[in-house]
Amino acid sequence: MRHMLAAGITLVVVLGGLGSVQAQELVRPAVPQIVTSAQGEVRIAPDRATITIGVQTRAATAADAAQQNSRKQRAVIDAIKARGVPAEQITTMNFNVIPETRYDREGGTPRVTSYLVSNDVTVELRRIDQVGPVIDAALAAGANQINSLAFGIASPDSARRVALASAVGKARADAEAMAKAAGGSLGPLIELVAADVFIPPPRPMMLAKTAAVAAEAVPIEAGEQAVRANVTARWQFVGPGR
Repeated sequence: MRHMLAAGITLVVVLGGLGSVQAQELVRPAVPQIVTSAQGEVRIAPDRATITIGVQTRAATAADAAQQNSRKQRAVIDAIKARGVPAEQITTMNFNVIPETRYDREGGTPRVTSYLVSNDVTVELRRIDQVGPVIDAALAAGANQINSLAFGIASPDSARRVALASAVGKARADAEAMAKAAGGSLGPLIELVAADVFIPPPRPMMLAKTAAVAAEAVPIEAGEQAVRANVTARWQFVGPGR
């Protein structure tokens, strides 16, 4: 019985010793590292535009309102095409027929007084210099709503890569400054991760213009858009005297 107890105690001691060795390996100091994050930005001029152009008509019957609307919208589309925009870049986005009602007395039954028909087309332009002329032509042809104008970038990949390179350069410069301030130098790169890359969606502009002022040319300033890239880098820190 005593021999069995002693053997049990010895076994516990051996296992305890192995656990201590493993714990020492787990807490062994890691190689010193420096981690930096940075953002790069490139500003480029938009080269695309999207316009939503609408025609609204009102008549006593839905059929009359729709007929008037179709005639005017066809004239608008023809005018847009005459400005050099192909049919595949013109899309009907919305067509609504809305009865307009009126109550003759409180609590009475609503009575339909007229019908409002709206038809919107979206025009995708691949040249910014077409924006003003297309809007002017649409309004002159009978459009009475310019619902939105948005600028965009057709091929942002080259700008994105420039922004990434700028972010990496900033991250390295920050890491070198940190290493120098700590009395050492920057070692080899351990890890480099590209985080979010921001490519701006089409930038909307609200543009209110009616046929009454269609004779005045529309001034268009597309400005610039920013493409941003974020990176996180991990470097080895070489301490003093190494």
